[in-house]
Amino acid sequence: MEALKRLLRFWPWVAAVATGLLYRACFAPFNQAWLCWIALTPLVAAIWFSGRDSKRRWLRNLLLGYVAGVTFFWAVFSWLTTVTVPGWIIVGLYMGIYVAFWSWLCGALQPRKAGAVRPKRVEGLEAVTQRLAERRATQHLIPARAAARAELPPSEHAGSPWLSSVHNLRLGLLLACAWVTVEMLRATVFSGWGWNMLGSALHGQWALIQIAEFTGVPGLSFLVALTNVILVATVYRFILESQVRKSRPHFDFTLTMAMIMGVLVFGVRAVQLPQPSRSMRVAAVQPNIPREEKFNQEFAKTTFEKFNKLSQVALRSQPELLLWPESSMPDLMLPETESYRFVMDFSAATKVDLLLGIIDQDENAAYNAALLVSDGGTRTQLYRKLHLVPFGEYIPGRHLIPGLARIVGDQVPDDFGFGKEHTVFRMAGKDVQLAPLICFEDTIGELTRQFVLRGANLLANVTNDGWFLRSSGSQQHLANAVFRCVETRLPMVRSANTGVTCIINEFGRITQVLLDDNGSQFTEGVLVGDVAIPTPHRQTFYVRHGELFGKVCAGITVLTLLLVARRFFSRWREAA
Repeated sequence: MEALKRLLRFWPWVAAVATGLLYRACFAPFNQAWLCWIALTPLVAAIWFSGRDSKRRWLRNLLLGYVAGVTFFWAVFSWLTTVTVPGWIIVGLYMGIYVAFWSWLCGALQPRKAGAVRPKRVEGLEAVTQRLAERRATQHLIPARAAARAELPPSEHAGSPWLSSVHNLRLGLLLACAWVTVEMLRATVFSGWGWNMLGSALHGQWALIQIAEFTGVPGLSFLVALTNVILVATVYRFILESQVRKSRPHFDFTLTMAMIMGVLVFGVRAVQLPQPSRSMRVAAVQPNIPREEKFNQEFAKTTFEKFNKLSQVALRSQPELLLWPESSMPDLMLPETESYRFVMDFSAATKVDLLLGIIDQDENAAYNAALLVSDGGTRTQLYRKLHLVPFGEYIPGRHLIPGLARIVGDQVPDDFGFGKEHTVFRMAGKDVQLAPLICFEDTIGELTRQFVLRGANLLANVTNDGWFLRSSGSQQHLANAVFRCVETRLPMVRSANTGVTCIINEFGRITQVLLDDNGSQFTEGVLVGDVAIPTPHRQTFYVRHGELFGKVCAGITVLTLLLVARRFFSRWREAA
């Protein structure tokens, strides 16, 4: 019995780890999206209903959240170990801070005691005497049932704020706003990495995700976080109501369920109202070149032969646009290189618009870039990648912090240069304008909308997820990319060196994907399909206003923090 009691002391930490694991199970390769609705509940319960006698409960809440966050990020980004183990460790240790902050606020906003006793009224002697006399005078009027009920001992939980729907709903809304805020910070600070937000777990739920047309992913994260908080509050409220022997309508739970149903109804309706569009045939090549051969000049001839062979297969379907993946060629794309001559000769012979990823260079730096070659090689358009991947394409503080570059070893021998313009590619003789998203750029909503504001009506992604071998990294990449189509109401075609080459429609549904006979995405091949180009394209609320919903949530969180700080200093002065 004593051993059991000791084990029970650790249940909050087990709950924190459980939250990290439940949250992780929402994403590839497990894809148990339904778990997102309960993933945060163990952590919330541990914060609210444990450690009440702890002298530094705020620190305990921070650590509980940090444990949950580190567990999640280490588990969900385990595929980073295929590139860098130290980097994987640092990513988890850093990103856990955001969950820790949210858990601290979760504890700061709860009532001082979960079962707060209503303070007794202090009365004078005359008032007490008068009240007792009135009770004796009217006692014979009390019905027998009411008298029996009055004899029951009053519950210490009768005045608990947890019994109030308004209190619980307010608490849920504030914590949902705070969750959105920490996700936005994670996606912004140090250039940001916003993968696998809570709302991103719903990437396969086509009806639910249509709300992203207005709110982006933050709107979904808000809804899921709110549901988690309300579920915990509702369960605890039922427990309290069984003790006070009195129950009231749970408007907090009812309104939360109504919000979910409203989002579902909107989504079903939205997909029934497609935009006017015209069909365009595209073909995407996936060469599946191993990463150790990618930039090895010994394999240059083999690389050229593979691209030529696969492209000839693609051209049989007469596509209007042909895509090759990120950094397709084995060396720089400069006039004196063999790669440049190969691409231009191919374009001159085929006369098809060719979009490919290249390595460009000028007197300042080398660039991860995309190139559109049209009119038989006589017309080219260049885009240099704007959002580089920290520790993947550049080392932040490489020259300031000694030894920092060792985190990724020789994977990033030098930094790529940053692009400066959101260059939209215009296809020759067509009303199609491409947003040339490179690698992880298709997971960034704010960047993608800038291309659409400049006229893009087709999203095109060239990527190389071969760095992560046969891990779940490429599937998670795709899961985070589908929201760009919903936010902008534009289709996307993706060409990967290996990973997921596919076509996504304007509702975020994957309509075609390249797989081998065994159902594996890690294969060599060609994907041919049709995309619906909107004519004309109506800019969505998200495209016009960006992360407005997230910014509103951030503003509410700032006000919440100010109120928490005011309450803290008031108590501090009272104690002093």
